[in-house]
Amino acid sequence: MAIIDASKLQLDIEKRVAINRVSKTVKGGRIMKFSALMVVGDGNGTVGFGIGKSSEVPDAIRKGIEDAKKNLIQVPLKGTTIPHEIVGIYGAGKVLLRPAAEGTGVIAGGPVRAVIEAAGIKDIRTKSLRSNNPCNVVRATFNGLSSLKSADEVAAKRGKSVKEIFGKGGEN
Repeated sequence: MAIIDASKLQLDIEKRVAINRVSKTVKGGRIMKFSALMVVGDGNGTVGFGIGKSSEVPDAIRKGIEDAKKNLIQVPLKGTTIPHEIVGIYGAGKVLLRPAAEGTGVIAGGPVRAVIEAAGIKDIRTKSLRSNNPCNVVRATFNGLSSLKSADEVAAKRGKSVKEIFGKGGEN
């Protein structure tokens, strides 16, 4: 998983996945704070997520976007979908990501949809299998997306050409 420099990219897509209000009880009463889970992407395979915490919602969102720009990954795409099926796991979160034919659209719910759309994947089928905690689901999705390998990477690792791996008439 290679971390990407955000200063060279035009990250147009900023999505708010979840805002959580947390309170701390102190001698004088309760102190309310907010945490915002944000996803940023360029719609062309680069995506990142971050969490921002503050006493005001706009500040938490801004901090979440700044954190997301520090945690960018590049997702290998095959046309408008992903190269192969994969399961991403983080904590109790487990997300199944499957490639889909062109025209299928994004079949995903909540936190997974935000990540997939920010990454620019147009056709995919997903299923969130265990936890529905947005933080764990987003991290599980990132785990899956960062574990994807393109045909070129696999061929280079094996010391073969893409055609040798796919057989006759292989495609990328």
